[in-house]
Amino acid sequence: MTPSSLLLGACRTLVIFQLLACCLLPLGAQSQSQEFSLQMEPQDPVLPAGRSLLVNCSTSCPRPELITLETSLPKEVIDEDQGWTAFRLSNVTGDSKIICSAFCNGSQMTSNSSITVYRFPELVELDLLPPWQPVGENLTLQCHVWGGAPRAQLTLVLLRGEEELSRQRAVGEPAEGTATVLAGRGDYGAKFTCRAELDLRPRGLGLFQNTSTPRQLRTFVLPMAPPRLVAPLSLEVGTSWPVDCTLDGLFPVSEAQVQLALGDQMLNPAVTIHGDTLRATATVTARADQEGAQEIVCNVTLGGESREARANLTVFTFLGPILNLSETNVTEGSKVNVSCMAGPRVQVMLDGDLARAPGEPAQLQVTATEGDDGRYFFCNAILEVDGEVLHRNVTVQLRVLYGPKIDPAKCPQRLAWKDRTSHILQCEARGNPVPQLQCLHEGSRREVPIGTPFLVKLHHNGTYHCQAVSPRGTYTLLVVMHVQDRNSFVVSILIGVLVILGVVTAIVALICIFGKQTRSGIYHVNQQHTSLPLRPVQPKEAVELEQS
Repeated sequence: MTPSSLLLGACRTLVIFQLLACCLLPLGAQSQSQEFSLQMEPQDPVLPAGRSLLVNCSTSCPRPELITLETSLPKEVIDEDQGWTAFRLSNVTGDSKIICSAFCNGSQMTSNSSITVYRFPELVELDLLPPWQPVGENLTLQCHVWGGAPRAQLTLVLLRGEEELSRQRAVGEPAEGTATVLAGRGDYGAKFTCRAELDLRPRGLGLFQNTSTPRQLRTFVLPMAPPRLVAPLSLEVGTSWPVDCTLDGLFPVSEAQVQLALGDQMLNPAVTIHGDTLRATATVTARADQEGAQEIVCNVTLGGESREARANLTVFTFLGPILNLSETNVTEGSKVNVSCMAGPRVQVMLDGDLARAPGEPAQLQVTATEGDDGRYFFCNAILEVDGEVLHRNVTVQLRVLYGPKIDPAKCPQRLAWKDRTSHILQCEARGNPVPQLQCLHEGSRREVPIGTPFLVKLHHNGTYHCQAVSPRGTYTLLVVMHVQDRNSFVVSILIGVLVILGVVTAIVALICIFGKQTRSGIYHVNQQHTSLPLRPVQPKEAVELEQS
């Protein structure tokens, strides 16, 4: 059953009871003037803000008139009968007074009630604690509570764990509560909270609590004395030495942070803990850029405070030479500035030329040529330390970009090879970047291998354009290749022999013919041909002819 139906049922029961009482009275008593009561239910209710409330106004008057409820809250009549009326109050958000009123035999009757509205606190917050609290110093806790009603039943409680530190009535908006504690080592890690208590037990309800987010406290002890630092007095560049830093009386020692540094060089210490003592050890290695007076610093930090110890350290070094080229890759004809330098008191020498004085650089300028490609520049550093002369060297290579070239001495321009023989065309090109080299036949554009064996044939005969090509240009060299047929030599010999044999045969034939004519003195001429007549040749003429 709903609360409204229960209330209506109670109202009906009460009216019936009152009517029965009136009927049972002696008639003589009814005729007398009587006072009748007006009742309101519930009396002095307590409810959450924003809820609705059912109110019943009832009277013992047998013929009541005009039962009403006087209130500033929104209301509506939900039911009524002889001697009672039920009202609903909506959206009750604040404390209020309500009055039931009715008329009986011309007289007005009233009944009062007070509505109490309660609200739970909207926000309970404990102010932030300091990141670290020194042991032995007071710490003030502050709590703020927004909302909550009725304020007379609202209390602020500050706690350390479950220990109650203070209890205060909520006053103002927001309500504020404070407590002061003396921080100790035992408070390290302690959790503090603020609790708002709305006690409605006297009104028939319960005790309502709302607690803030816990705040954890960290306490610390950092001695005023600086750490003990053990470090070398001097150190040579490139050598190492241990450094030790110790501090006693820390709490909590596990939270302490330690830093070791040589100048601006942070070291990587190994940290050990024994009781409340912290010890950090590291290996310091001197660098060349730290030459001169330096400091080793040990810094111990705890609770946002620091203790520091410093030790002087002299770093001496033999700084090796630094060789710089304005450009290491240049084009042919460019100017290149070369400098050689080292640290103070160091004498440098660049390609055999000494600098003017120790500590000063040696410099030179060159105009890059093809011959400078791949050239090494030498920088020599000389330092005298305690009578001992030390030397250090460094080199840098220069690369010069120049166009392709073919050396005729490395690429024969006339070749005489025989057909069907194996040969290698030796031809080299130079340049930076390295050029691509190929030899193409002048007519057919056929490519001949370079640097690898190949079988020479008759079609290889001719003139070749050997070209070296790179992004910086093209260089061409003509190579003439004469390929001889393997049978041409034999044919030439045979032809020569036949020619010789023919000449010899002709000479012998002529000698025979002329010899015979000389002996006979008579020449017979073919009659079929027209020619000049021949005359006998005398012996003297014959001799001259033979000689000719």
